[in-house]
Amino acid sequence: MSSDRPGGKRVTEYLSQLVFAHILRGYLARSESYPAGWLRALADERIAPALRLMHTDPARPWQLAELAQAAAMSRSAFAGVFTSVAGVPPLTYLHQWRMRLAEQTLLQTDTPVSQMALSLGYASESAFSHAFKRETGIAPQTLPGRCPRAT
Repeated sequence: MSSDRPGGKRVTEYLSQLVFAHILRGYLARSESYPAGWLRALADERIAPALRLMHTDPARPWQLAELAQAAAMSRSAFAGVFTSVAGVPPLTYLHQWRMRLAEQTLLQTDTPVSQMALSLGYASESAFSHAFKRETGIAPQTLPGRCPRAT
C-alpha cells in the first residue's frame, strides 16, 4: 500500500470496501436489537428480497402484492413485518427511497428535473415536483446546492 507500484491505489480502495462490507455484515448479524429502520430491514432475511427489488428498480410501480410475493409472505403479513422492521409501510418506504435518490441526483448532477422524474417512475415533472415538495418542504428546482441546469 505504501509503494507506488501499479494498481496500488485501486487495491487499497477495494481492500477498504471489503473490510467495510465485513464489518457491516457483522453489525447486521445482530440487527434484531436495533431500532426500526433501513439497516434493520436490510438485515431481515424475510424483508431483504423486497428491499432489493425496490432499490434495483425504484421507477417500477410496485404493488404490495408483488413485494409480498418476493418475500414469500401474504400481503398483510408482509406489510406488518416490513413496518415493524423498517419503521414505515412498504410503499411509504419506496416513496422515501425515491425522494432520497432524487435529492442525491439533484445535488450531484445537472440532470433535468423532468428527466429525473421519469427515471423515478413519475408520469410528469409536475407530479414529481409536488411529491418532492411534500416530502422535503422545497421545490426540486430550488434545492440549495442544486447543480446548474435546473430544468
